[in-house]
Amino acid sequence: MAGSWKQKYKHARKPSSVPVLDDVLEQYGTMKGSPRLDEMLRIVKEVYAETDDLSIRQLRLFGEFDAAAIFLDTMVDKQVINEQLLRPLMAEVSPARLEKLRNRRLIDIVLSEELHEVNAYAESNVVPMLQALSSGRTLLCIAGSHDAIVLQTRKVEKRAIEQPQTEQVIRGPREGYIEVLDTNLSLLRNRLQTTDLCIKLAPLGQRGKTRTAVCYLKSIADPTIVDNVLKRLMHIKTDAILDAGYIEQFIEDQPFSPFPQIQNTERPDKTAAALLEGRVAILTEGSPFALIVPTFFTQFYQTLDDYTERFLIGSLIRMVRLVALVSSLIFPALYVSLISFNPELIPTDFAVAIAGGRAGVPFPSFVEVLIIEGSMEVLREATIRLPQQIGGALSIVGVLVIGQAAVSAGFASPIMIVIVALTTIGSFATPAYNSATALRMLRFPLIILGGTFGLFGVMIGVLFIANHMLALESFGAPYLSPFVPGSWQGMKDMFMRGPIWWMRKRPSHLYPQDSDRLPPDSARIPMERTLHYGGKEGADRHE
Repeated sequence: MAGSWKQKYKHARKPSSVPVLDDVLEQYGTMKGSPRLDEMLRIVKEVYAETDDLSIRQLRLFGEFDAAAIFLDTMVDKQVINEQLLRPLMAEVSPARLEKLRNRRLIDIVLSEELHEVNAYAESNVVPMLQALSSGRTLLCIAGSHDAIVLQTRKVEKRAIEQPQTEQVIRGPREGYIEVLDTNLSLLRNRLQTTDLCIKLAPLGQRGKTRTAVCYLKSIADPTIVDNVLKRLMHIKTDAILDAGYIEQFIEDQPFSPFPQIQNTERPDKTAAALLEGRVAILTEGSPFALIVPTFFTQFYQTLDDYTERFLIGSLIRMVRLVALVSSLIFPALYVSLISFNPELIPTDFAVAIAGGRAGVPFPSFVEVLIIEGSMEVLREATIRLPQQIGGALSIVGVLVIGQAAVSAGFASPIMIVIVALTTIGSFATPAYNSATALRMLRFPLIILGGTFGLFGVMIGVLFIANHMLALESFGAPYLSPFVPGSWQGMKDMFMRGPIWWMRKRPSHLYPQDSDRLPPDSARIPMERTLHYGGKEGADRHE
């Protein structure tokens, strides 16, 4: 399976001066393995001349045939090598068995009869041998054979599966992805135990060769979207993929837009739900995040809690979240425009209170808001980067002490502190960090427009943002779907979370092959009155 989609989409590559292989391996091209053991060892030592963790264990197979096991100490499970490779292959055999070994191809006997508990295959080309060695596998080179046996002995330390730190829920699963791709794929397969789940594997990066997986449900996902994802991945030409964020920046439609067009998640249950809608997931080695495409803006303020709770509670929570999202974007700009240009729109008593609070503040409201908002962004960044034990204390000091000192010194008004606090809390209520960051970024242009043109400038800024979002697409799907273009079925899960039995169709703008989420004859289980509480006697009492 590995590399199959790379061969299929080979025509999508563009000419490039960057070599496909490592500079060291390029000289070997399509060179075949040598039957001389000393020649194979010379090639390995030449390639890994400056690598101190290279180990070469020379041995005699069955006490008769020269061979060598080659591996990197820091990436292999030495117990597997000793117990499942060296011990059975170095055991003495009977003369009859030895004669049989001489008369047959030795590498075939080793693969089919001796290696029972470790995955292994034969490789004839030098470059794949060396790349397998770099990925943590073990090479078994046998004198007289052009092929080498590649054994799966990779062992890399990994952290335990735990609740994702960026997507915590009140009610729902507590497991999240880790940095090992195989573990992440097993978590996803555990959620979708079906032959319909397709996983295509291939390495990305000219030197890093980072394994990347593209996952989708073949009976649901639109083949056009799948092909689009695979072609975009094929155009990635860089040294290595160190995180899923690298892939996101290479394949998104509008890289200069502040709004994220690809969703990321640490949750396998969220990934499974996306695949069931007809989306495509991209996972990569070394990253605990999965990328989900295509993506709509509505996905960034939805959480798992919306669906695990009853729909009335989920709808209420979602509406509160939407109010917080809008307020985090326009509150400071509205404050500046009303104070500077349209004070007549403020109730008299409230206007008097604001004027009293601003007495002695040396800055106009426009400058005051920019200074306080900028200070909050610096404080937020400092809180994130500091150690956890210190970060919490710094946030308390920043909010209480610095805020109170700013008001006492006449540097800012009390109402300004309240506005900034509400805005900050509203941005924290947005579940997706990258979407909340986009809104925080757009807050400053709106403040400038509100301080320059008043409410008219705020309206112009909001219209410009809306127009920009209308123009965005994610892998061919409109960014504001299902609102634009309108889809009544999709709007059941947009502003409010409708009952699950109402959402019978998958999102139409994903063009799923199977559009029915629920069969046409399905219905909610009807409520029936219980007429007995203790068998027949209870029923009689009820009557």
